[in-house]
Amino acid sequence: MTAWADARARFPVLDRYAYLNAGTNGPLSAATIAAVAAVNAWEAEHGRAGKAHFDEMLERRECVRGLLAAQLGVDPANVALTDSTTRAVHVAVAGLGLGPGDEVVTTDSEHFGLLGPVSASGASVRIVPVRELRADALFDAIASHVTPRTRLLALSAVVWLDGKVVPWAELREQTDVPVLVDGAQSVGAVEVDATAADFYTLSAQKWLCGPDATGALYARDPESVRPRLLSYPGVESYDLQAGVWEPKPGAARLDTGFAPAAALAGLEAALTDLPEGRFARAAQLSARCRELLLESGLDVVTEPEQATLVSFRAPGDPLELRLALYERGVIVRDLPGTDLLRVSVGWWNDESDLQRLIEAMQR
Repeated sequence: MTAWADARARFPVLDRYAYLNAGTNGPLSAATIAAVAAVNAWEAEHGRAGKAHFDEMLERRECVRGLLAAQLGVDPANVALTDSTTRAVHVAVAGLGLGPGDEVVTTDSEHFGLLGPVSASGASVRIVPVRELRADALFDAIASHVTPRTRLLALSAVVWLDGKVVPWAELREQTDVPVLVDGAQSVGAVEVDATAADFYTLSAQKWLCGPDATGALYARDPESVRPRLLSYPGVESYDLQAGVWEPKPGAARLDTGFAPAAALAGLEAALTDLPEGRFARAAQLSARCRELLLESGLDVVTEPEQATLVSFRAPGDPLELRLALYERGVIVRDLPGTDLLRVSVGWWNDESDLQRLIEAMQR
C-alpha cells in the first residue's frame, strides 16, 4: 500500500463513495469517529461531570487551540475557539464596534457567513462586483473601492463559488486597511499563513475534517478587541455584586463557549498526524480534476492554478444532477442561486474518485 493509499484508508466513507464535498463538510476519519464515541461512551456511563472529566476537557481545549494555531501559522495565544466561521466573523465585527459612519469593503462572491454579520453591523457595506472577473483582476477591482472611510476589508481567502484565490495580504499591505479573512475554504485545503491578517477565521468541519460546530478565529491584536459576545471560558474573573468582569488575556477572551468534550476529542484526532505533502497532493488532484472535466466537454468555470474547489456547468438542473450523482456514489455540491456544480478535492482523494465523477457525469 502506498503512503497516500494508507492515508486515504483513514476515511471509511471512501470505501463506498467518491467523497468530493469537503467545501461543505470533510470526511470523518476512523480515528475521529472513535475519539468521539469514546468520550460519549464514558459520559453515558459516568455522567458529564467530575473534576477529572472537566480538567481533561480544559486541557484538550488548549491542545486543540495549539493544533489549530499550527494550521494558521500563528501563536496559540492569538487563537480563539468558536463553533464556525460565521460566529468568528460576528466576534470580530462586534469587537471592532462597527456602526453608522464606518465602511466595510467586500465582494459579491462572499459566503453569507461573512456577508451576514458584516451587513448586520450597521456599517455601510460597499460590495465590489468580482464574480465575473478573472483572479488576476481581483486586486485592482477591490482596491479601487477603498475610500478614506473604509475601516475594514472583509474578504475570503478562497472564493467558495469557484476556488479563486483572493490577494487579501497584498490588499492589506497596499491599502493599510485592516482585513478580516474568511478562511473557510482555505484552512486545511491549502497552506495558510494568517499572520498578515487582522482577523482570520476557520471552519474545522470542512477541510480539517473535524466534527460539526468547531472553528476558530485568529486575532493579530486580541487585547485591542473588546469582547462583546461574552462566554464563561473567555472570562478571567467576575464580580456579580459589582457587576464587573475581566477578560482572559490573549485571544482566549474571544472564545465563544464550551465545545462538547466529544467534539474536542474528535477534532484533536482529526488534527493529529496529518501527512506531509498534503497541500501539494490536493493541488495536483485539483488540477487533474479540472483537466478531466474539460476533456469531457463540460464548462469549467474555475481557472487553472487556483485552490482546491473546481466548479463547472453541465446540461440539466444542478440540484437534480447532484442528487443523481449521489445515487451513483459521487458526493459533490450544487451552489444555490447559480447553475454550478462544485467539486472539492482533498489530499484523501485519488484518481479513482475523479474517474468515478467523470463516468457518472457521462452516464
